[in-house]
Amino acid sequence: MRRRTLAREHALKILYQFDITKRPIEAVVESYWRYEETKDQEIMAYANLLAQGVSGQIQGIDNKISDYATNWQIKRMAIIDRNVMRIGLYELQHTTDIPPKVAINEAVELAKKYGDLESSKFVNGILDKIHKKEIVEPQN
Repeated sequence: MRRRTLAREHALKILYQFDITKRPIEAVVESYWRYEETKDQEIMAYANLLAQGVSGQIQGIDNKISDYATNWQIKRMAIIDRNVMRIGLYELQHTTDIPPKVAINEAVELAKKYGDLESSKFVNGILDKIHKKEIVEPQN
């Protein structure tokens, strides 16, 4: 599996703990890596970037997701679904080296692996709407 894909999985696990425990992200990250076997610095760095980036922008990210998730409140969404979307939206809005379609596809794959049967469709629908309406891709 590719390093960034693995990093996204770790970020999801970190954000899941962050969501459940309500502890500061720094404490969650430190605790997570203490017991995790992965010691690949590139994976750890990107996972931390995503987890800390999402936590630092969480209000804006959640508001954006809520704007596009018609009839869904963020707090009522499955924890996995909302954190997968948070990671995907963070990558859409705050990374320049990841094409939007890759960010969406990676989020959908995370939802397939960790969510329920409908998670991937839900995640894809919301992130795709946001991408089409708000994310401007550079022209070649």
